[in-house]
Amino acid sequence: MKFDQAIDLFGKVPWFDMAALAQLSGEPKPLLRVQLHTWSKAGKVIPLRRGLYALADKFRHATLHAPLAANVLYAPSYLSGLWTLSFYGMIPEKTVVLTCVTTKSTQTVENALGRFEYHRVKPDAFFGFAARELDGAKVWLADPEKALLDLWHLAPGEWTVERQRQMRFQSVDRISLARLHEYAARFRSPRLVRAVATWEQTMTEEADGTVEVL
Repeated sequence: MKFDQAIDLFGKVPWFDMAALAQLSGEPKPLLRVQLHTWSKAGKVIPLRRGLYALADKFRHATLHAPLAANVLYAPSYLSGLWTLSFYGMIPEKTVVLTCVTTKSTQTVENALGRFEYHRVKPDAFFGFAARELDGAKVWLADPEKALLDLWHLAPGEWTVERQRQMRFQSVDRISLARLHEYAARFRSPRLVRAVATWEQTMTEEADGTVEVL
């Protein structure tokens, strides 16, 4: 298969997989794997994970960026935790690792687009996310309240006042306290219920000026 044919087939889509390449080209998979390896070394193809690829930017006319890839590399999943809190401007640090939540086993994927960490939650906790427009593509992203709860859920230990203050949360007006309580109840986790109560206490004290803001 010539590379021009691959451009004709996949130049208008964000990614493609081996099954589609084999079906559309009619060539055997072992030969296609050799071609993909050669194209990858030449910078013409980006390996995303085993069996999933994208044409390099200059050969592709469809949007592909790390947040969009995060949803596809390991599905079902959505972006949450620290990365999403950073996206919402709720923590001061820029987060490079893309934190995701999934109902499948915990896994890490690394490729040319970045590092993707997938954390398993029970199916009952897989909620509180929606498709949002991001750089020209629809991305599955946690609500601010769910991103906060996923952070607390996935990091072990108690989320004390001191620990929450160390996060230097900002833009806290994004958080609906009613929704935070509602979402926490759905986890059926006493630890998260306590974390929400601590959040409410901390935010109230900081608003009143009775706690020094770090």
